[in-house]
Amino acid sequence: MTTTASPDPQLTMRELLRHFPGAQRALFRRYHIGGCASCGFQPTETLAEVCARNENLPVDEVIAHILESHEADAKILIVPADLAAALKTDSAAKLIDIRTREEFDAVHIAGAIFFTQELMQEILVKWDRRALTAIVDHTGARSMDAAAYFAGHGFENVRALQGGIDAWSQEVDANLPRYELE
Repeated sequence: MTTTASPDPQLTMRELLRHFPGAQRALFRRYHIGGCASCGFQPTETLAEVCARNENLPVDEVIAHILESHEADAKILIVPADLAAALKTDSAAKLIDIRTREEFDAVHIAGAIFFTQELMQEILVKWDRRALTAIVDHTGARSMDAAAYFAGHGFENVRALQGGIDAWSQEVDANLPRYELE
């Protein structure tokens, strides 16, 4: 299944999230499904089962929302080469690293700013909401959530680095060490 195909209602939630990583965020935003223990789902449940036990939501409507959200997510992603070019040419562009302090200290992209709660407050109060604000994590799994958060707070040009620092080290800077978390 490609990510442009419509999800099958009989897909398990594990498979759905593998093909549509933003589906959980989309389900929570519109239907309050999957964001906490009280509204969560099991990885082995099918999309149809989740819809049925959540007020018999129309599966077609839920699938349409997942696809719409997936398309919106794709617009927020930026590939490593495009981000590298933007960081070289746009002096107002910022790169925020949301990995742990240990990961950041071990290896980071030159010019990246380590994300803290204090930085978050500074960003929300002082940063230009029109300037490129790129978010990087390890593999691109969490950066989209952070980018969506800032977009929801009025940032017009927020992007998530597709593939994270792992992709950056393969596509832009081969001298940047790759790593795996244990």
